[in-house]
Amino acid sequence: MKTYNFTSIPSQCFLGEGPYWHVGRQSFFWVDIENGKLFERNLKTKETKTRSFPHRLAVVLEDREGNLILGLDRKLARFDLDTENLTWLCEVESEYPLHRFNDGKVDPKGRIWIGTLSTLFTEGVGSLYLVDQDLKPKKQLGNLTISNGMAWTEDNRTFYFIDTPTRQIKAYNFDLETGEIKFERIAVDIPENLGFPDGMCIDREGMLWVAHYSGSGVYRWNPVTGKLLDKIELPVPHVTSCCFGGKNLDMLLITTAQENLTESQLKEFPMSGDVFLVKTNTRGFEANQFLY
Repeated sequence: MKTYNFTSIPSQCFLGEGPYWHVGRQSFFWVDIENGKLFERNLKTKETKTRSFPHRLAVVLEDREGNLILGLDRKLARFDLDTENLTWLCEVESEYPLHRFNDGKVDPKGRIWIGTLSTLFTEGVGSLYLVDQDLKPKKQLGNLTISNGMAWTEDNRTFYFIDTPTRQIKAYNFDLETGEIKFERIAVDIPENLGFPDGMCIDREGMLWVAHYSGSGVYRWNPVTGKLLDKIELPVPHVTSCCFGGKNLDMLLITTAQENLTESQLKEFPMSGDVFLVKTNTRGFEANQFLY
C-alpha cells in the first residue's frame, strides 16, 4: 500500500462529520455535530470560516441554487450562505426527541437520502428516509442502529449503504426512476481489527473510500470482490467520513472525532477532531444537488 501525504486543517471537532465539496464556492464544508458548528474551508484563500447553530448539525448538502441543505437535529433546512437565513423544510421522527439525523446524500435524480439514529445508540431504532420534491420523507429502510455512509454506482444501478455496527457494506439494486431499493448482497465485510465503517464515497473506478472509526484511516475497498485495496493512514483513531473535491476532484477531505477518547488518548492523538486533505491517484464525482 502506498504512503499518502496529508495536510491537516485544525478544527478540533468533538464529532467531525458531513464533509461536502461545494463547486460554486470552491470550498469544503464539514460539521461538528454535537456542537452545531459548520466549517467552510476555501481552497483558494485557505481561510476557514465557522458558523454556529443551536442544534445538532449532522449533514451538509446543496440545492441547485447553491444554498446548503442542512440536517439539524431531525429537521432539514435550507441555509442561504449570503443572507444566513434558515428555512425549515421538513422533519422526521418528531415523537423521538433523542433521535437525530446522521448521514445524508443526494441521489442522481436529485432526491435526498438521509438516515437517523438514537443519541443513546439504541439498537434497531434508526431509519433511512428518501425526501423528494414534495418534502414528505418516505422510509426506505428500518431497524438500523447507526445509519451511515451511502454511494451510488456511476450506472445508477447499485446503492451502497452502511449501518455501522454491522461492520458491513451492503449493496442494493437501485431503481433510478422510483428510488426503490432491494437488498442484493453484502459487498464488503469489515474485519473486527479494522474498526467500524462510517462515512464513505465512491471514485470513478467504482471503488469505495470508507472512513473507519477506531481504524485510524480511510480504506479503499473493491465492492465487487470485497477486497481491501489501499489505506490512507492518519494519526488519529476515530476517522468518521470523507468526500472527494478540489479542482480536479482528486482530493479527499477526511473528518475525524475526539469523542470516546480518554484524556491520555487525546494527548497521544492531539490531531483528533481535525480534518485532513489528501491527494489521491483517482477522482471522485461532483455531488448531486437537491431538486425541489
